[in-house]
Amino acid sequence: MRHIVILGNGISGITAAREIRKHSDDQITVISSETDHFYSRTALMYIYMGHLEYHHTKPYEDGFWKKNRIELVRAEVKSIDFDQKHLTLNPSVTEEGLSAPNAAGISYDILILAVGSKPNFFGWSGQTLAGVQGLYGIPDLERMEASTKGIKQAVVVGGGLIGIELCEMLLSRGIHVTFLVREKSFWNSVLPDEESALASRHIREHHVDLRIRTELKELLDDGSGRVRAIVTTADEEIPAQFVGIAVGVSPNINFLKDTPLETDRGILVNEYLETNLPDVYAIGDCVQHRTPPTGRKPLEQIWYTGRIMGEIVAQTILGNRTTYQPGVFFNSAKFFNIEYQTYGLAPAHLRDHSHLRTFYWEHADGRKAMRFYYKADDQVIVGVNTVGIRQRQEVWTRWITDRRTIQYVLEHLPQANFDPEFYKQHEAEILTNFNATNPGNTIRLKAKKGLFSWLSEQIS
Repeated sequence: MRHIVILGNGISGITAAREIRKHSDDQITVISSETDHFYSRTALMYIYMGHLEYHHTKPYEDGFWKKNRIELVRAEVKSIDFDQKHLTLNPSVTEEGLSAPNAAGISYDILILAVGSKPNFFGWSGQTLAGVQGLYGIPDLERMEASTKGIKQAVVVGGGLIGIELCEMLLSRGIHVTFLVREKSFWNSVLPDEESALASRHIREHHVDLRIRTELKELLDDGSGRVRAIVTTADEEIPAQFVGIAVGVSPNINFLKDTPLETDRGILVNEYLETNLPDVYAIGDCVQHRTPPTGRKPLEQIWYTGRIMGEIVAQTILGNRTTYQPGVFFNSAKFFNIEYQTYGLAPAHLRDHSHLRTFYWEHADGRKAMRFYYKADDQVIVGVNTVGIRQRQEVWTRWITDRRTIQYVLEHLPQANFDPEFYKQHEAEILTNFNATNPGNTIRLKAKKGLFSWLSEQIS
């Protein structure tokens, strides 16, 4: 019987543990220094806002792990001896009475590194003051809960998804929020200009003081070791008793830097998620792919890719050597009450994609939009952004995989609509707008809304 040790109890590590257990009797140990049990990180904001409690975010009952013979250890890794296949650990405080490592540490036959990522900090003066933090896990949430009690003003630094979540969290407590974004509009490195402008308007409508082209210079002490204000690179001082740092994340690999394990920005892996060391694998946010799958980035810190990596590495460890193929890219987000989805190749700017064309439609209310990406030569669809109109992932995956043209997609666009029943549909307006801006096109709708019409098409 092999001993499989997994460092990290996030979606990647837990998926690997569960998949291995389904098909083997190997001894499995999962080590985490953060929490006793697996929980949903994406639900952190809802705990703070009072919509959920911590126990609601745990997908499995606490007794699940013992029943499935997955040992949980609450501890911090001090060091790893890859030659001897041995880990030295510092036990962490546990409220659940989970087993703690003995002084001799833990040995492994197979090691899976699923150690996640950590918020970026860039050496600003005052960044270690109380009330200055990122948001990644439960310890961060607990610090934020304590640091924001009774405060009136906060600053959020960084124009990405964690940044907008922090804004929404703080506003739910009646705290005035100033949001620093270094780009010309919110998330403009990912969203094209029009979608970025739409999101920026929506953010301001929700009483966020959005400051574009503004960066953090330093943080000021109130004299007791707590933050009282920030200073921008334009030397403007903005009062704040809490500062949320949301300028991206980096693989959590500092403790692995001076070891035989090969790292760059992340832990380097091949297409089987194998590292340069025998019997050592890496999955999830900490991974950097030596040769990324077609159309993907070397580092992709997304929930669903972490889950897929957990499934893939389990197959290889079980003897079914499997390459990592995450399929058509997709992602989703929410800007207060506007939902955003993206599928396939959807670059923010086309300067490095001269072979692509886009068609953009925006509703008159400024809260709904769709952008279609297609090849200039053969009109084949390659991606889409949708804001305020829900789309079906399975439909878009099939259209992109089957290389459907922009004309075909627009004719059948209602099939992808996933808005609730009785919501107003806009497909006819979108198609009419495309015909008007592309002379010579006389496309007409050929499909009704819904998955069943799409399935009928596949059968026929």
